[in-house]
Amino acid sequence: MLDQTLLQSVVDACREAGKAILEVYESDESFEVESKADDSPVTRADIAAHNILYPALKELMLDVPVLSEESEVPDYSVRSNWKRYWLIDPLDGTKEFINRNGEFTVNVALIEGNQAVLGVVYVPVLDVVYTGIAGQGAWKTVNQQTTAIQVRSMASLVEQKLPVALVASRRHGAGAVDVLIQRIEEEFGPAETKSMGSSLKLCLVAEGEADLYPRLALTSEWDTAAAQAIVEAAGGVVLDDKLKVLQYNTKADILNPYFYVIGDKDFNWPALLSAD
Repeated sequence: MLDQTLLQSVVDACREAGKAILEVYESDESFEVESKADDSPVTRADIAAHNILYPALKELMLDVPVLSEESEVPDYSVRSNWKRYWLIDPLDGTKEFINRNGEFTVNVALIEGNQAVLGVVYVPVLDVVYTGIAGQGAWKTVNQQTTAIQVRSMASLVEQKLPVALVASRRHGAGAVDVLIQRIEEEFGPAETKSMGSSLKLCLVAEGEADLYPRLALTSEWDTAAAQAIVEAAGGVVLDDKLKVLQYNTKADILNPYFYVIGDKDFNWPALLSAD
C-alpha cells in the first residue's frame, strides 16, 4: 500500500544515502572519478549511496526488485515481467557533485504498471526533500517543516502578467531548446529561463517555480522516475516526444525519449510543442 509510512521509510533511506555522499563531498580529498561503459562518471559516493539504498529498499518490500544505476540491468526478458519495482539513482548529478555546486540529488521511485507512482528526491547539501504519491499529493520538506506543493496555473500567470518560466539543462539540447523558447516568447512575451542540475529541474516545475522543462537530449529512466512521480502528484505531467505520458520499462533499453515536463496540464502546451 502506498502510504506515508512507506514514504517516510524511503525518505529515511535517502537521508542515510545522503550522509554517505556528503562524507565524500565534504572531504578534502579530490574525487576519484571512473568512467562507466556509457562514459558517464561514477565516484565512490555513487557506490556508497547505492550500497545503502539497495538493501534498504529490498528490506522494505522483499518481493519487489530494485533497479539501480549502479547495479546490473537485467535482460528485458526478465524485466518485462516486473509489475512493480524500485527504480533508483543513488547520486543523480554526478557531474554537479564533481564540480561541487551542490545541485545533485538522491532519487528513488516506485514503478507500478509502467508508471512512477511514488517518488523521493533528496538534496543532501540543502537537506531538502521532495516527495510525491500518485493521487495523494506532493510535498517539500525544509528544516523538518513539510508543506504541500503544486504546479503553477498558466491562467493565473497570464492574469498577473508574469513571464513564463522555463528550466533547462546547462549542457544538453540547447539549440533545440532555444528554438522552443523563441516560439514561446512569440506567444507570451519574454520568458524567464532557469538552469539547474540533476532532477531538481523537474522539482522546480512541481513546486510552481517553473512552467515547462523541455528535455531534448537523452536521459536514462532512473534520472526521471522519482521526480516525475512528484511532478504528477503535484498536478503536472511529463510527456514523451509523442506527447504521451512518459512510461517506464516498456522496452529493452532504459533510455528515455526526449520529453517535456509540464506544470499546468490543462493549458494547451501540445499546440506549442507539436511544432517540433
